[in-house]
Amino acid sequence: MKILSKKVLVESDGVSIVSIIVESPDIAAKAKAGQFVVVMAHEKGERIPLTIVNADVKTGSIELIIQALGFSTKEIVKVNKGDSFYSLVGPLGHATPIKNYGNVILVGGGVGIAEIYPVSKAMKGAGNNVTAIIGSRKKELLILEKEMTEYSDELVIMTDDGSYGKKGFVTGPLKEYLEKSKYDLVYAVGPIPMMRAVSTVTKNFDVPTLVSLNVLMVDGTGMCGGCRVTVGGEIKFTCVDGPEFYANEVDWDELQKRNSVYDEKEKHICRLNDMGT
Repeated sequence: MKILSKKVLVESDGVSIVSIIVESPDIAAKAKAGQFVVVMAHEKGERIPLTIVNADVKTGSIELIIQALGFSTKEIVKVNKGDSFYSLVGPLGHATPIKNYGNVILVGGGVGIAEIYPVSKAMKGAGNNVTAIIGSRKKELLILEKEMTEYSDELVIMTDDGSYGKKGFVTGPLKEYLEKSKYDLVYAVGPIPMMRAVSTVTKNFDVPTLVSLNVLMVDGTGMCGGCRVTVGGEIKFTCVDGPEFYANEVDWDELQKRNSVYDEKEKHICRLNDMGT
């Protein structure tokens, strides 16, 4: 679990997004698009699920991209080259069902772009025509544009403020594409409101839509039940049944409430940490 490299991708307006490449030959040998690992920065650290962005069998390494928002993610990005994580478990979760669907649209918002990147690579490798729509609040927060260009037949960039690409949300061009042509699959990852909005759009066009849910998670192996979500009226555990589910079957209201249950405690511990207590 030695850190082979660390690179800051974004440092703007209090937002920090970091790429970390970790030595882990066993995980690299088995990882597939859509799977994740659970990381502990140190012995007393929280268990944090992170998508496997890249897996390199030759170097025996995996790449993780972390947005340092809360206390534990900020602890994770403190590591430097030569350091080691306390623990790293994976690959976990079901891999994305990759096959030649035909025409697919991949939608990524914010750090969710890091999650659709390995899927775009796999979908392109399976012979699909890949249209990718990626978005961020502003130009400085956009990640992996070059990488997404390589594995997309067409790439659309959106920014909330119009500072780069087109102004607006990712759902705008998504709706336009679906109105013009037939698509066989939509795959979306990003903030919960974004994925919910994508689900609303695609439901009107009756196109299968997969979302990768960023649910609160503890052990990552189905034992704690912390990541439960209602899908199609049934309780599912995101870590072992997912993390991907069909968007129009997800109980979005429940998911939003569950993911915000510790918001105040998280803000409190971050304030204490900033104060050095």
